[in-house]
Amino acid sequence: MVIIAHRQIENRLRKLGDEADAEHLQHFFKTGKGEYGEGDRFLGIRVPVLRKCIPEYRGVELGETVRLLRSRWHEARLLALLMLVDRYRRGSPADQREIYRAYMNNTAHINNWDLVDLSAQHVVGAHLFERSRKPLYRLARSRYLWERRISIVSTFHFIGRGEYFESIALAEVLVGDEHDLIHKAVGWVLREVGKRDLCVEEEFLRRHHRTMPRTMLRYAIERFPERKRQAYLKGRM
Repeated sequence: MVIIAHRQIENRLRKLGDEADAEHLQHFFKTGKGEYGEGDRFLGIRVPVLRKCIPEYRGVELGETVRLLRSRWHEARLLALLMLVDRYRRGSPADQREIYRAYMNNTAHINNWDLVDLSAQHVVGAHLFERSRKPLYRLARSRYLWERRISIVSTFHFIGRGEYFESIALAEVLVGDEHDLIHKAVGWVLREVGKRDLCVEEEFLRRHHRTMPRTMLRYAIERFPERKRQAYLKGRM
């Protein structure tokens, strides 16, 4: 392993930051009082720049990566997650088990939608594909918004491998969720299921389209022909 401390990585990121981008990202990720990203702090570094850092830090100890994940800076947490994803893909089964545990023990720091969306399916979804999916249902019933999003987004790994049961089952759990970011995530998952098996998606929609959140429905039927889309929106299916 490379002897690089998380503080060294964080200091490097500070030098890569851009104040104008940081200000834009503060607004984009809703960091104001009462918003979903309240209090989050940005350096102003775009995702492609962070991805270019991954090879340089490929050998960093897992413990230091986890410490980076606990940073106050959004981009540091995102880089840590991208490093975990890369490490999981390359790791032995023992390594993957440790990475999964580290991820699940630090969900408090995976606290915005991009952090979830760029990591959950590649660590949680990949790890649970051939294991019990019970942890996903625990996450889906969490009071913590981001754990609920982790639960449904993780199933993209299953969808990519042709399995849709868990995506639909978790959508059933989350269909009445109160938060718009869960509505969007569930709708997105339903849309992706429908691309591969329209019958599975429409079976869910026929049960729920009249009562499910409007945003969730709109995301789910986004690619439908206009006539069918309007029929769902008007509750005529």
